[in-house]
Amino acid sequence: MGDGKPATIYDVAARAGVSKSLVSLVLQRSPRVSDQRRAAVLTAIQELDYRPSTAAVSLAGTRSRTVGVVLDDFRNQWFVDLLTGLREALQDQGHRLVVADRFLNTGLDASPVEGFLSMRVEGIVIAGEPDTDLAIPASMPVVIAGGRVSIPRADTVANDDRAGGGMAAEHLLALSHTRLGFVGASSAASKERRAGFEATVAASAGASVAVVVLPGEPTEEAGSRALGALLDEHPDVTAVFAANDVMALGALSELAERGLRVPEDVSVIGYDDTPVAATRYVGLTSIDDRSVEIGRGAGERLLARIADPGLAATESLVEPRLVARRTTAPR
Repeated sequence: MGDGKPATIYDVAARAGVSKSLVSLVLQRSPRVSDQRRAAVLTAIQELDYRPSTAAVSLAGTRSRTVGVVLDDFRNQWFVDLLTGLREALQDQGHRLVVADRFLNTGLDASPVEGFLSMRVEGIVIAGEPDTDLAIPASMPVVIAGGRVSIPRADTVANDDRAGGGMAAEHLLALSHTRLGFVGASSAASKERRAGFEATVAASAGASVAVVVLPGEPTEEAGSRALGALLDEHPDVTAVFAANDVMALGALSELAERGLRVPEDVSVIGYDDTPVAATRYVGLTSIDDRSVEIGRGAGERLLARIADPGLAATESLVEPRLVARRTTAPR
């Protein structure tokens, strides 16, 4: 606009020679608009550099086409691929993602769900383990992506963590390791991975597992402390499975500080196959939880639930796969 003020939907309508309601239909990608009028509106939007307000569209009673995503922790790179898959599933329908860390504003007693509700999001994806205090309205479509703790009326799309833990054990046993260790945290995913790992080792004659599980989140610091405690108690361990890649990085740091070589002295395998695991410097063997597929599946399920809120809740598990790199080797 020449006066320096941002263009409004009324300015677009006047420039295109159409009504305000028709501009709204174009913004909603409605098929009820002719190609000629759609082109006129889009040209006016470009010429006026118009930026529609999501909040204003919602308050006007039209669809916000916005999905809220609650993350466990921005520091965990597991979410990078998950968000990629979500975006792939939702972008064709014109939905945008709004992301919040559930711990980010705890000092302000602010729930990310409250912010999403004020934006009139059409659905919410909980990436990780859901909190019981999120207070999500019963009418809001919800999908849990990656977490194994269910909540009423919510679909779950997750990695088969128990199967992944079994894969980690099979890999280390195939490398002739018989004295294995597991380091984890108190999350539901960590428990499932440990269960699969221990069950597979128990089925192998002559092999055993030493376990250290710390309360709290599966952080790098927790991985370092857990491995230190494990080696202090069981110095004969030759291979370690960490509940996720972040804890595996902590384990690698602890081994380096103790002068132990990886994989010559101790093999290390992580979980999630995050971008840092694949870097040439780290080269961490990891279980790929196929986060892109989880995100894509969660997005598709959320779209289905938005279209039909009465759908029965379902659980879908994605099969993991092993990615072998240089941190594991024969005993």
